[in-house]
Amino acid sequence: MRGLRRLGYALLLLPLWLAAQLPFTPGDHAMRLDIEGPIGPATSDYLNRALAKAVREGAQFIVLRLDTPGGLDTAMRDIIQDILASPIPVVSYIYPSGARAASAGTYILYASHVAAMAPATNLGAATPVQMAPLGTPPSPSAPEKQPREGEAEPGARAPAEGDAMNRKAVNDAVAYIRGLARLRGRNADWAEQAVREAASLEAGAALELGVIDLMANDMADLLQKLDGRKVTVMGRDVVLHTAGLILLHTEPDWRSQLLAVITNPNVAYILMLLGIYGLIFEFSNPGAVVPGVFGAICLLLALFAFQVLPINYAGLALILLGIALMVAEAFAPSFGALGIGGVAAFVIGSLILIDTEVPGFGISLPLIAAFALLSAGLFVIILGMAIKARRRPVVTGQEEMVGSVAEVLEDFDERGRVRAHSELWQARTSTPLRKGQRVRITGMDGLTLWVVPEPKRTEEDK
Repeated sequence: MRGLRRLGYALLLLPLWLAAQLPFTPGDHAMRLDIEGPIGPATSDYLNRALAKAVREGAQFIVLRLDTPGGLDTAMRDIIQDILASPIPVVSYIYPSGARAASAGTYILYASHVAAMAPATNLGAATPVQMAPLGTPPSPSAPEKQPREGEAEPGARAPAEGDAMNRKAVNDAVAYIRGLARLRGRNADWAEQAVREAASLEAGAALELGVIDLMANDMADLLQKLDGRKVTVMGRDVVLHTAGLILLHTEPDWRSQLLAVITNPNVAYILMLLGIYGLIFEFSNPGAVVPGVFGAICLLLALFAFQVLPINYAGLALILLGIALMVAEAFAPSFGALGIGGVAAFVIGSLILIDTEVPGFGISLPLIAAFALLSAGLFVIILGMAIKARRRPVVTGQEEMVGSVAEVLEDFDERGRVRAHSELWQARTSTPLRKGQRVRITGMDGLTLWVVPEPKRTEEDK
């Protein structure tokens, strides 16, 4: 009876299992992606592959939930290119309440087909962070002009005069975001203000100024307000139908998660140093194998991370120079000059290694201090002690016996006995020896010593 009951349960669940295995009908579902925290290479990789999956599975559109302080310019532009080239609509939604889409998040919101915000969220502060251009205050003598709604205030926009790099970065960012605003029919003047003055807006004001398309309290409210909305996707009009729509949440897979871990600047920094340490100890002790293999793997992972991170190669060179100087201190002690110089170069190089001030993409100062002290201890103290120990003469074993002096205990021509280190040994020689004569041990054959007469020392030698 119990077996029949189990069979009945299995037959009841079989249709549900088969339904779960069937692909979705094109257009009956949408896909939700989350961008949380700093935007980097892992974020752009996650969105690129998830977008391709959504198109392949016939999703009607994508909901991109945003809660980010910004991120790297290269990753942001990759994401925007994917959105602009997407054959299905992308709806960016700043959610939940208290979330933000600052800096790079603002550009992504402007690039999306539909821009939405939850109450008590904000966007803006889109000034290029790595250049950090600050607006110059208006001249007291300059006539003031009342700005129109959504317009930047005059006199508060330009970077410092003569700073061509700052002007180029800001002007490039302004042109980029204004182009996105005009493509989507949003407020281009406020977009410029967000770049030049790092201006920000809360959800209600953003809706009034035409920066976003709608406000929604939650995901269900968002889907309801999207129903029947017409958007333009790659030159064609698309009407969204959300009644009865299934919203699927796609998490980053193992590849995106691994990329997120190793492209964290702190993790990449640690991998680089562990790789260098492993190779140094492998070369100093050939044949250990484990340090060399571990170091090579860590170094390759670090190099991959540095390939997609904004690396300052002067900082990387200073780190390598610092390590080289600390190793030199261990080989050739210089009363601390090389060691102190190495630690200073190591710290300075670590501070400038990541060439950006984007939040979430800096190296932790306590981590730099810890590795500076650890490196100094490893190379100057521990490695120095190991090198000194290897240079000391051997005091035990066969290596110590060969080359030492023994005393002949009896006359013999080929075989006889000698005393070495207060021990009696069988000895062989090709030269006749006399009792009491001093001989030099030249080799060992099992428990038999090969000896030759020790040259007599003259008065000058003494």
